[in-house]
Amino acid sequence: MGDFILSAFADEYCDSFEEQLKALNKFGIGYIEIRHVDGKNISVLTETEVKEAKAKLDFFGIKASSIGSPIGKISLGGDIGAHLESAGKVFEAANILGAKYVRIFSFYAPEGKGKSITEMKTVVFENLGKLIALARKYGVTLCHENEAMIYGDIPSRCREIMDFFGGEIKCVFDMGNFVLENTETYAEAYEILKDYIAYFHIKDALYKGAIVPPGKGEAKIKEIIEAHKKCSKQDFFVSLEPHLQTFSGLNALAGRSFENPYKYKDAKSAFSDAVTKFRELF
Repeated sequence: MGDFILSAFADEYCDSFEEQLKALNKFGIGYIEIRHVDGKNISVLTETEVKEAKAKLDFFGIKASSIGSPIGKISLGGDIGAHLESAGKVFEAANILGAKYVRIFSFYAPEGKGKSITEMKTVVFENLGKLIALARKYGVTLCHENEAMIYGDIPSRCREIMDFFGGEIKCVFDMGNFVLENTETYAEAYEILKDYIAYFHIKDALYKGAIVPPGKGEAKIKEIIEAHKKCSKQDFFVSLEPHLQTFSGLNALAGRSFENPYKYKDAKSAFSDAVTKFRELF
């Protein structure tokens, strides 16, 4: 039996990395899923910048639970060779930062080619295999997040990926994203994927398309986390990714446009409310 360990995408609080870490200290959160450092994506940081980020983590007593990378979040019509080079930089950063897990995606279909991503399974799996081979060299674990319009957008295709690679790719279970795909999160998603889950993203949503604070939507966050505590043999991370304030990729994430019914004056108040609402669940 395990328990959850709280982590967070602190770049949703602010751009400044130091301010992110101060906020995590204030909220009593000891881990971070690193995505942006001072406004720069983890995939474009220099080795020096990564080492500077590690020094700040150490100073504030924060550890990296995982790397929220953009790997696999490109069209299959793009430059896969360059993407693999970028992946190598991300995996090296994970080693420096002490993160075992690296979040990945399973690609988009090329634009204007008349093919859906589901028709490109062979190419998707071929490129995921290349990522696995590279990840082995760095000793990191790839963790696939379900998201709209990629191959692994629904539970059955996420499970296909996990099974095909014999568990070498784990699951980042994002309940909110499943809701946005009109998928029932417990019976249709958690039960299918629970044996492969490495950790969770905490995001809540309504089936009509709105992202809402944890516990205020239809993602069944409490039920799923409580169930996983009973079946997990070890402690596991839950990473707050509340997405409560509109940012450049939000409507693309949901695959449609909507207006959030929850209003916040700024990113900091939105993030703070997400922390509060999540803790009220437990």
